[in-house]
Amino acid sequence: MAALSAWFWNERFWLPHNVTWADLADPAPGVEYPKASHLLSALPLALGIFVVRILFERFIASPCAFLLNIHAASVHWRATPNPILEKVFTSITKCPDWRHLDGLSKQLDWDVRKVQRWFRQRRNQDKPSILTKFCESMWRSTFYLCIFTYGIRFLWQCPWMWETQHCWYNYPYQVLTPGLYHYYVTELGFYWSLMFSQFTDIKRKDFPIMFIHHLATVSLISFSYANNMLRVGSLVMCVHDASDFILEAAKLANYAKYQRLCDFLFVLFAVVFFITRLVIYPLRILNTTLFESWEIIGPYPSWWLFNSLLLVLQVLHVIWSYLIAGIAYKALVRGKVSGIDCCEYRPRHENLRSGNVIMSSAVSILFMTSFTFPPKQCGCHL
Repeated sequence: MAALSAWFWNERFWLPHNVTWADLADPAPGVEYPKASHLLSALPLALGIFVVRILFERFIASPCAFLLNIHAASVHWRATPNPILEKVFTSITKCPDWRHLDGLSKQLDWDVRKVQRWFRQRRNQDKPSILTKFCESMWRSTFYLCIFTYGIRFLWQCPWMWETQHCWYNYPYQVLTPGLYHYYVTELGFYWSLMFSQFTDIKRKDFPIMFIHHLATVSLISFSYANNMLRVGSLVMCVHDASDFILEAAKLANYAKYQRLCDFLFVLFAVVFFITRLVIYPLRILNTTLFESWEIIGPYPSWWLFNSLLLVLQVLHVIWSYLIAGIAYKALVRGKVSGIDCCEYRPRHENLRSGNVIMSSAVSILFMTSFTFPPKQCGCHL
């Protein structure tokens, strides 16, 4: 196992030329570099965030929903208990085709329409209420707004916010500041909490895709932390946080039936998304990771991996932008946003499966990267 760990943390892969783990093992007094063990602190933080979310939804989001006349709708027509149909519903299909319907109607001696009605009523029982959706979106909107505000305030004082070359000066001997540590660990803890809560949240058809997305996000954040690419990583996180809270706010307006506000917020979200993902991200972030870093520190194996994943992310940005532009166009033409629940900037559409397959191929590598610690015998403490 020690030999495998030593092979995995090979200096020639992780570090620039002429830099060794021993060089990073003993920083000067009062100086600290990122350590892989710091990532573990995000796990209890994720649990704490999950508890805060439960309290927030119960004592803040729910009262706000009631003030907007949003209540938990009761199901007027419940499906008649039937063990045979329930088994088919839970283990085979929730939307049986004609072959299944015909077989079930003969087995139960029911009319086909009666079997169809039972499945329709049973599906309606599992649909989340508007109140549940509102509370979930209000929590996400609040967190995204807070973390984006913190990120902007922190980065505003950082030189790499304005001159991205500072992301690579003196790399990898860049000091870990408390503000940067808190920013990173909070983001990581939040996405860990999303992975945990996905099993209790509103069940969506894109559950596997979203799970892969959260896993990829956790892995990319962990990768950049372990490799001390925190400066450029903080820029990536801030760019991606810029539009999140606006989309969740648009969903809140939609649930509260403020259609004009919903339309305005969604178009605003689309504009911010296009600016941050199609302009700032490629022209500022990809430019510094591909070209400025090449000039300052030069390429090395993990540099190629990191940039490859950032380029894959840009391809997904283009795909998502196309889907969002279609919904925004319909909102402007028809005067109403439709399908806002399923139009997250993250992959929430069957057409995005191909892009997520590409991303998921890197997840296994990054997941190992994030949580396989360097061998102690190498004196490697990131």
